Amino acid sequence: MNVSATPASSAASPAAAPSVASGRNGLLLFAAFLAIMLVLPFLGGYPLFLMKVLCFALFACAFNLLIGFVGLLSFGHAMFFGLAAYVSGHVVKVLGWNIEMGILAGAAVAALLGLITGAIAIRRQGIYFAMVTLALSQMVYFYCLQAPFTGGEDGIQSIPRTKLFGLIDMKNDITMYYFVLAIFVLCFALIYRTIHSPFGQVLKAIRENEPRAISLGYQVDRYKLLAFVLSATLAGVAGAIKAQVFQLASLTDVTWQMSGEVVLMTLVGGMGTVFGPVVGAAVIIGMQNYLASLGEWVLVVQGLIFVIVVLLFRKGIVGEIADRFKRKG
Repeated sequence: MNVSATPASSAASPAAAPSVASGRNGLLLFAAFLAIMLVLPFLGGYPLFLMKVLCFALFACAFNLLIGFVGLLSFGHAMFFGLAAYVSGHVVKVLGWNIEMGILAGAAVAALLGLITGAIAIRRQGIYFAMVTLALSQMVYFYCLQAPFTGGEDGIQSIPRTKLFGLIDMKNDITMYYFVLAIFVLCFALIYRTIHSPFGQVLKAIRENEPRAISLGYQVDRYKLLAFVLSATLAGVAGAIKAQVFQLASLTDVTWQMSGEVVLMTLVGGMGTVFGPVVGAAVIIGMQNYLASLGEWVLVVQGLIFVIVVLLFRKGIVGEIADRFKRKG
């Protein structure tokens, strides 16, 4: 699949390349984030809670790659997240695979599903694209409800934490946390490199003005399909990790509500920003964790938070902060 751009069309692309300063600032922010996450378990942070934040942060980053940098709103990303969780749990528990092979299996299935659904969905735009992804996601949900290997409404429970590479015991939460952090860092670096590459600049050009990108000679559908498959694969990695961390894969992971939740995380943090989905995931998961005593009122609080963010932080938390710094500069 050839998606390389000609020099002439690259020079004429409407998406400008990121400056060196912004790249350095991004690397500094990422280094600070990594340093905090490395020591957080020893400063009172609960490893299980932190791992949940990292899983959903990766899920939100994968979703943001599609909506924030290509302009494609998917209402069905839970199908990649949830199906990868089921596959990962099944191959580890039933087939006896190691944890790393289970995660790779979940990611591979998510990539294949992303290729199939992407080839269908990218033929439409706007709300029609969103509705196609939602419909396909519901089909996957009903498949997971009926398929023998998923356990139906009970899901796949008591997934064993097998040894990493057959050597490292992953039953300890601290060890598991650093493994999850390592995967998150690798996937985040892949996303960062993608959006700051010539390929990423073409994706931004498609988002800003697709007819112009077509007129410049870009094979737009191929770019969108590649971005869709990459986003689906990373969402699958997030789902597979979550299944291994909590030793459970359930229908909750593949429902349309999960797709809505990742949309909320991305919008709260800042759509189209690099670190916004991470902040959004931390905010939403933090509310769910620390406001659990409110019961169903958690949903009401989430709704109020969303309304406040939309009214006061129209570009999301990170997006609004970055915009204010640019104005002062």
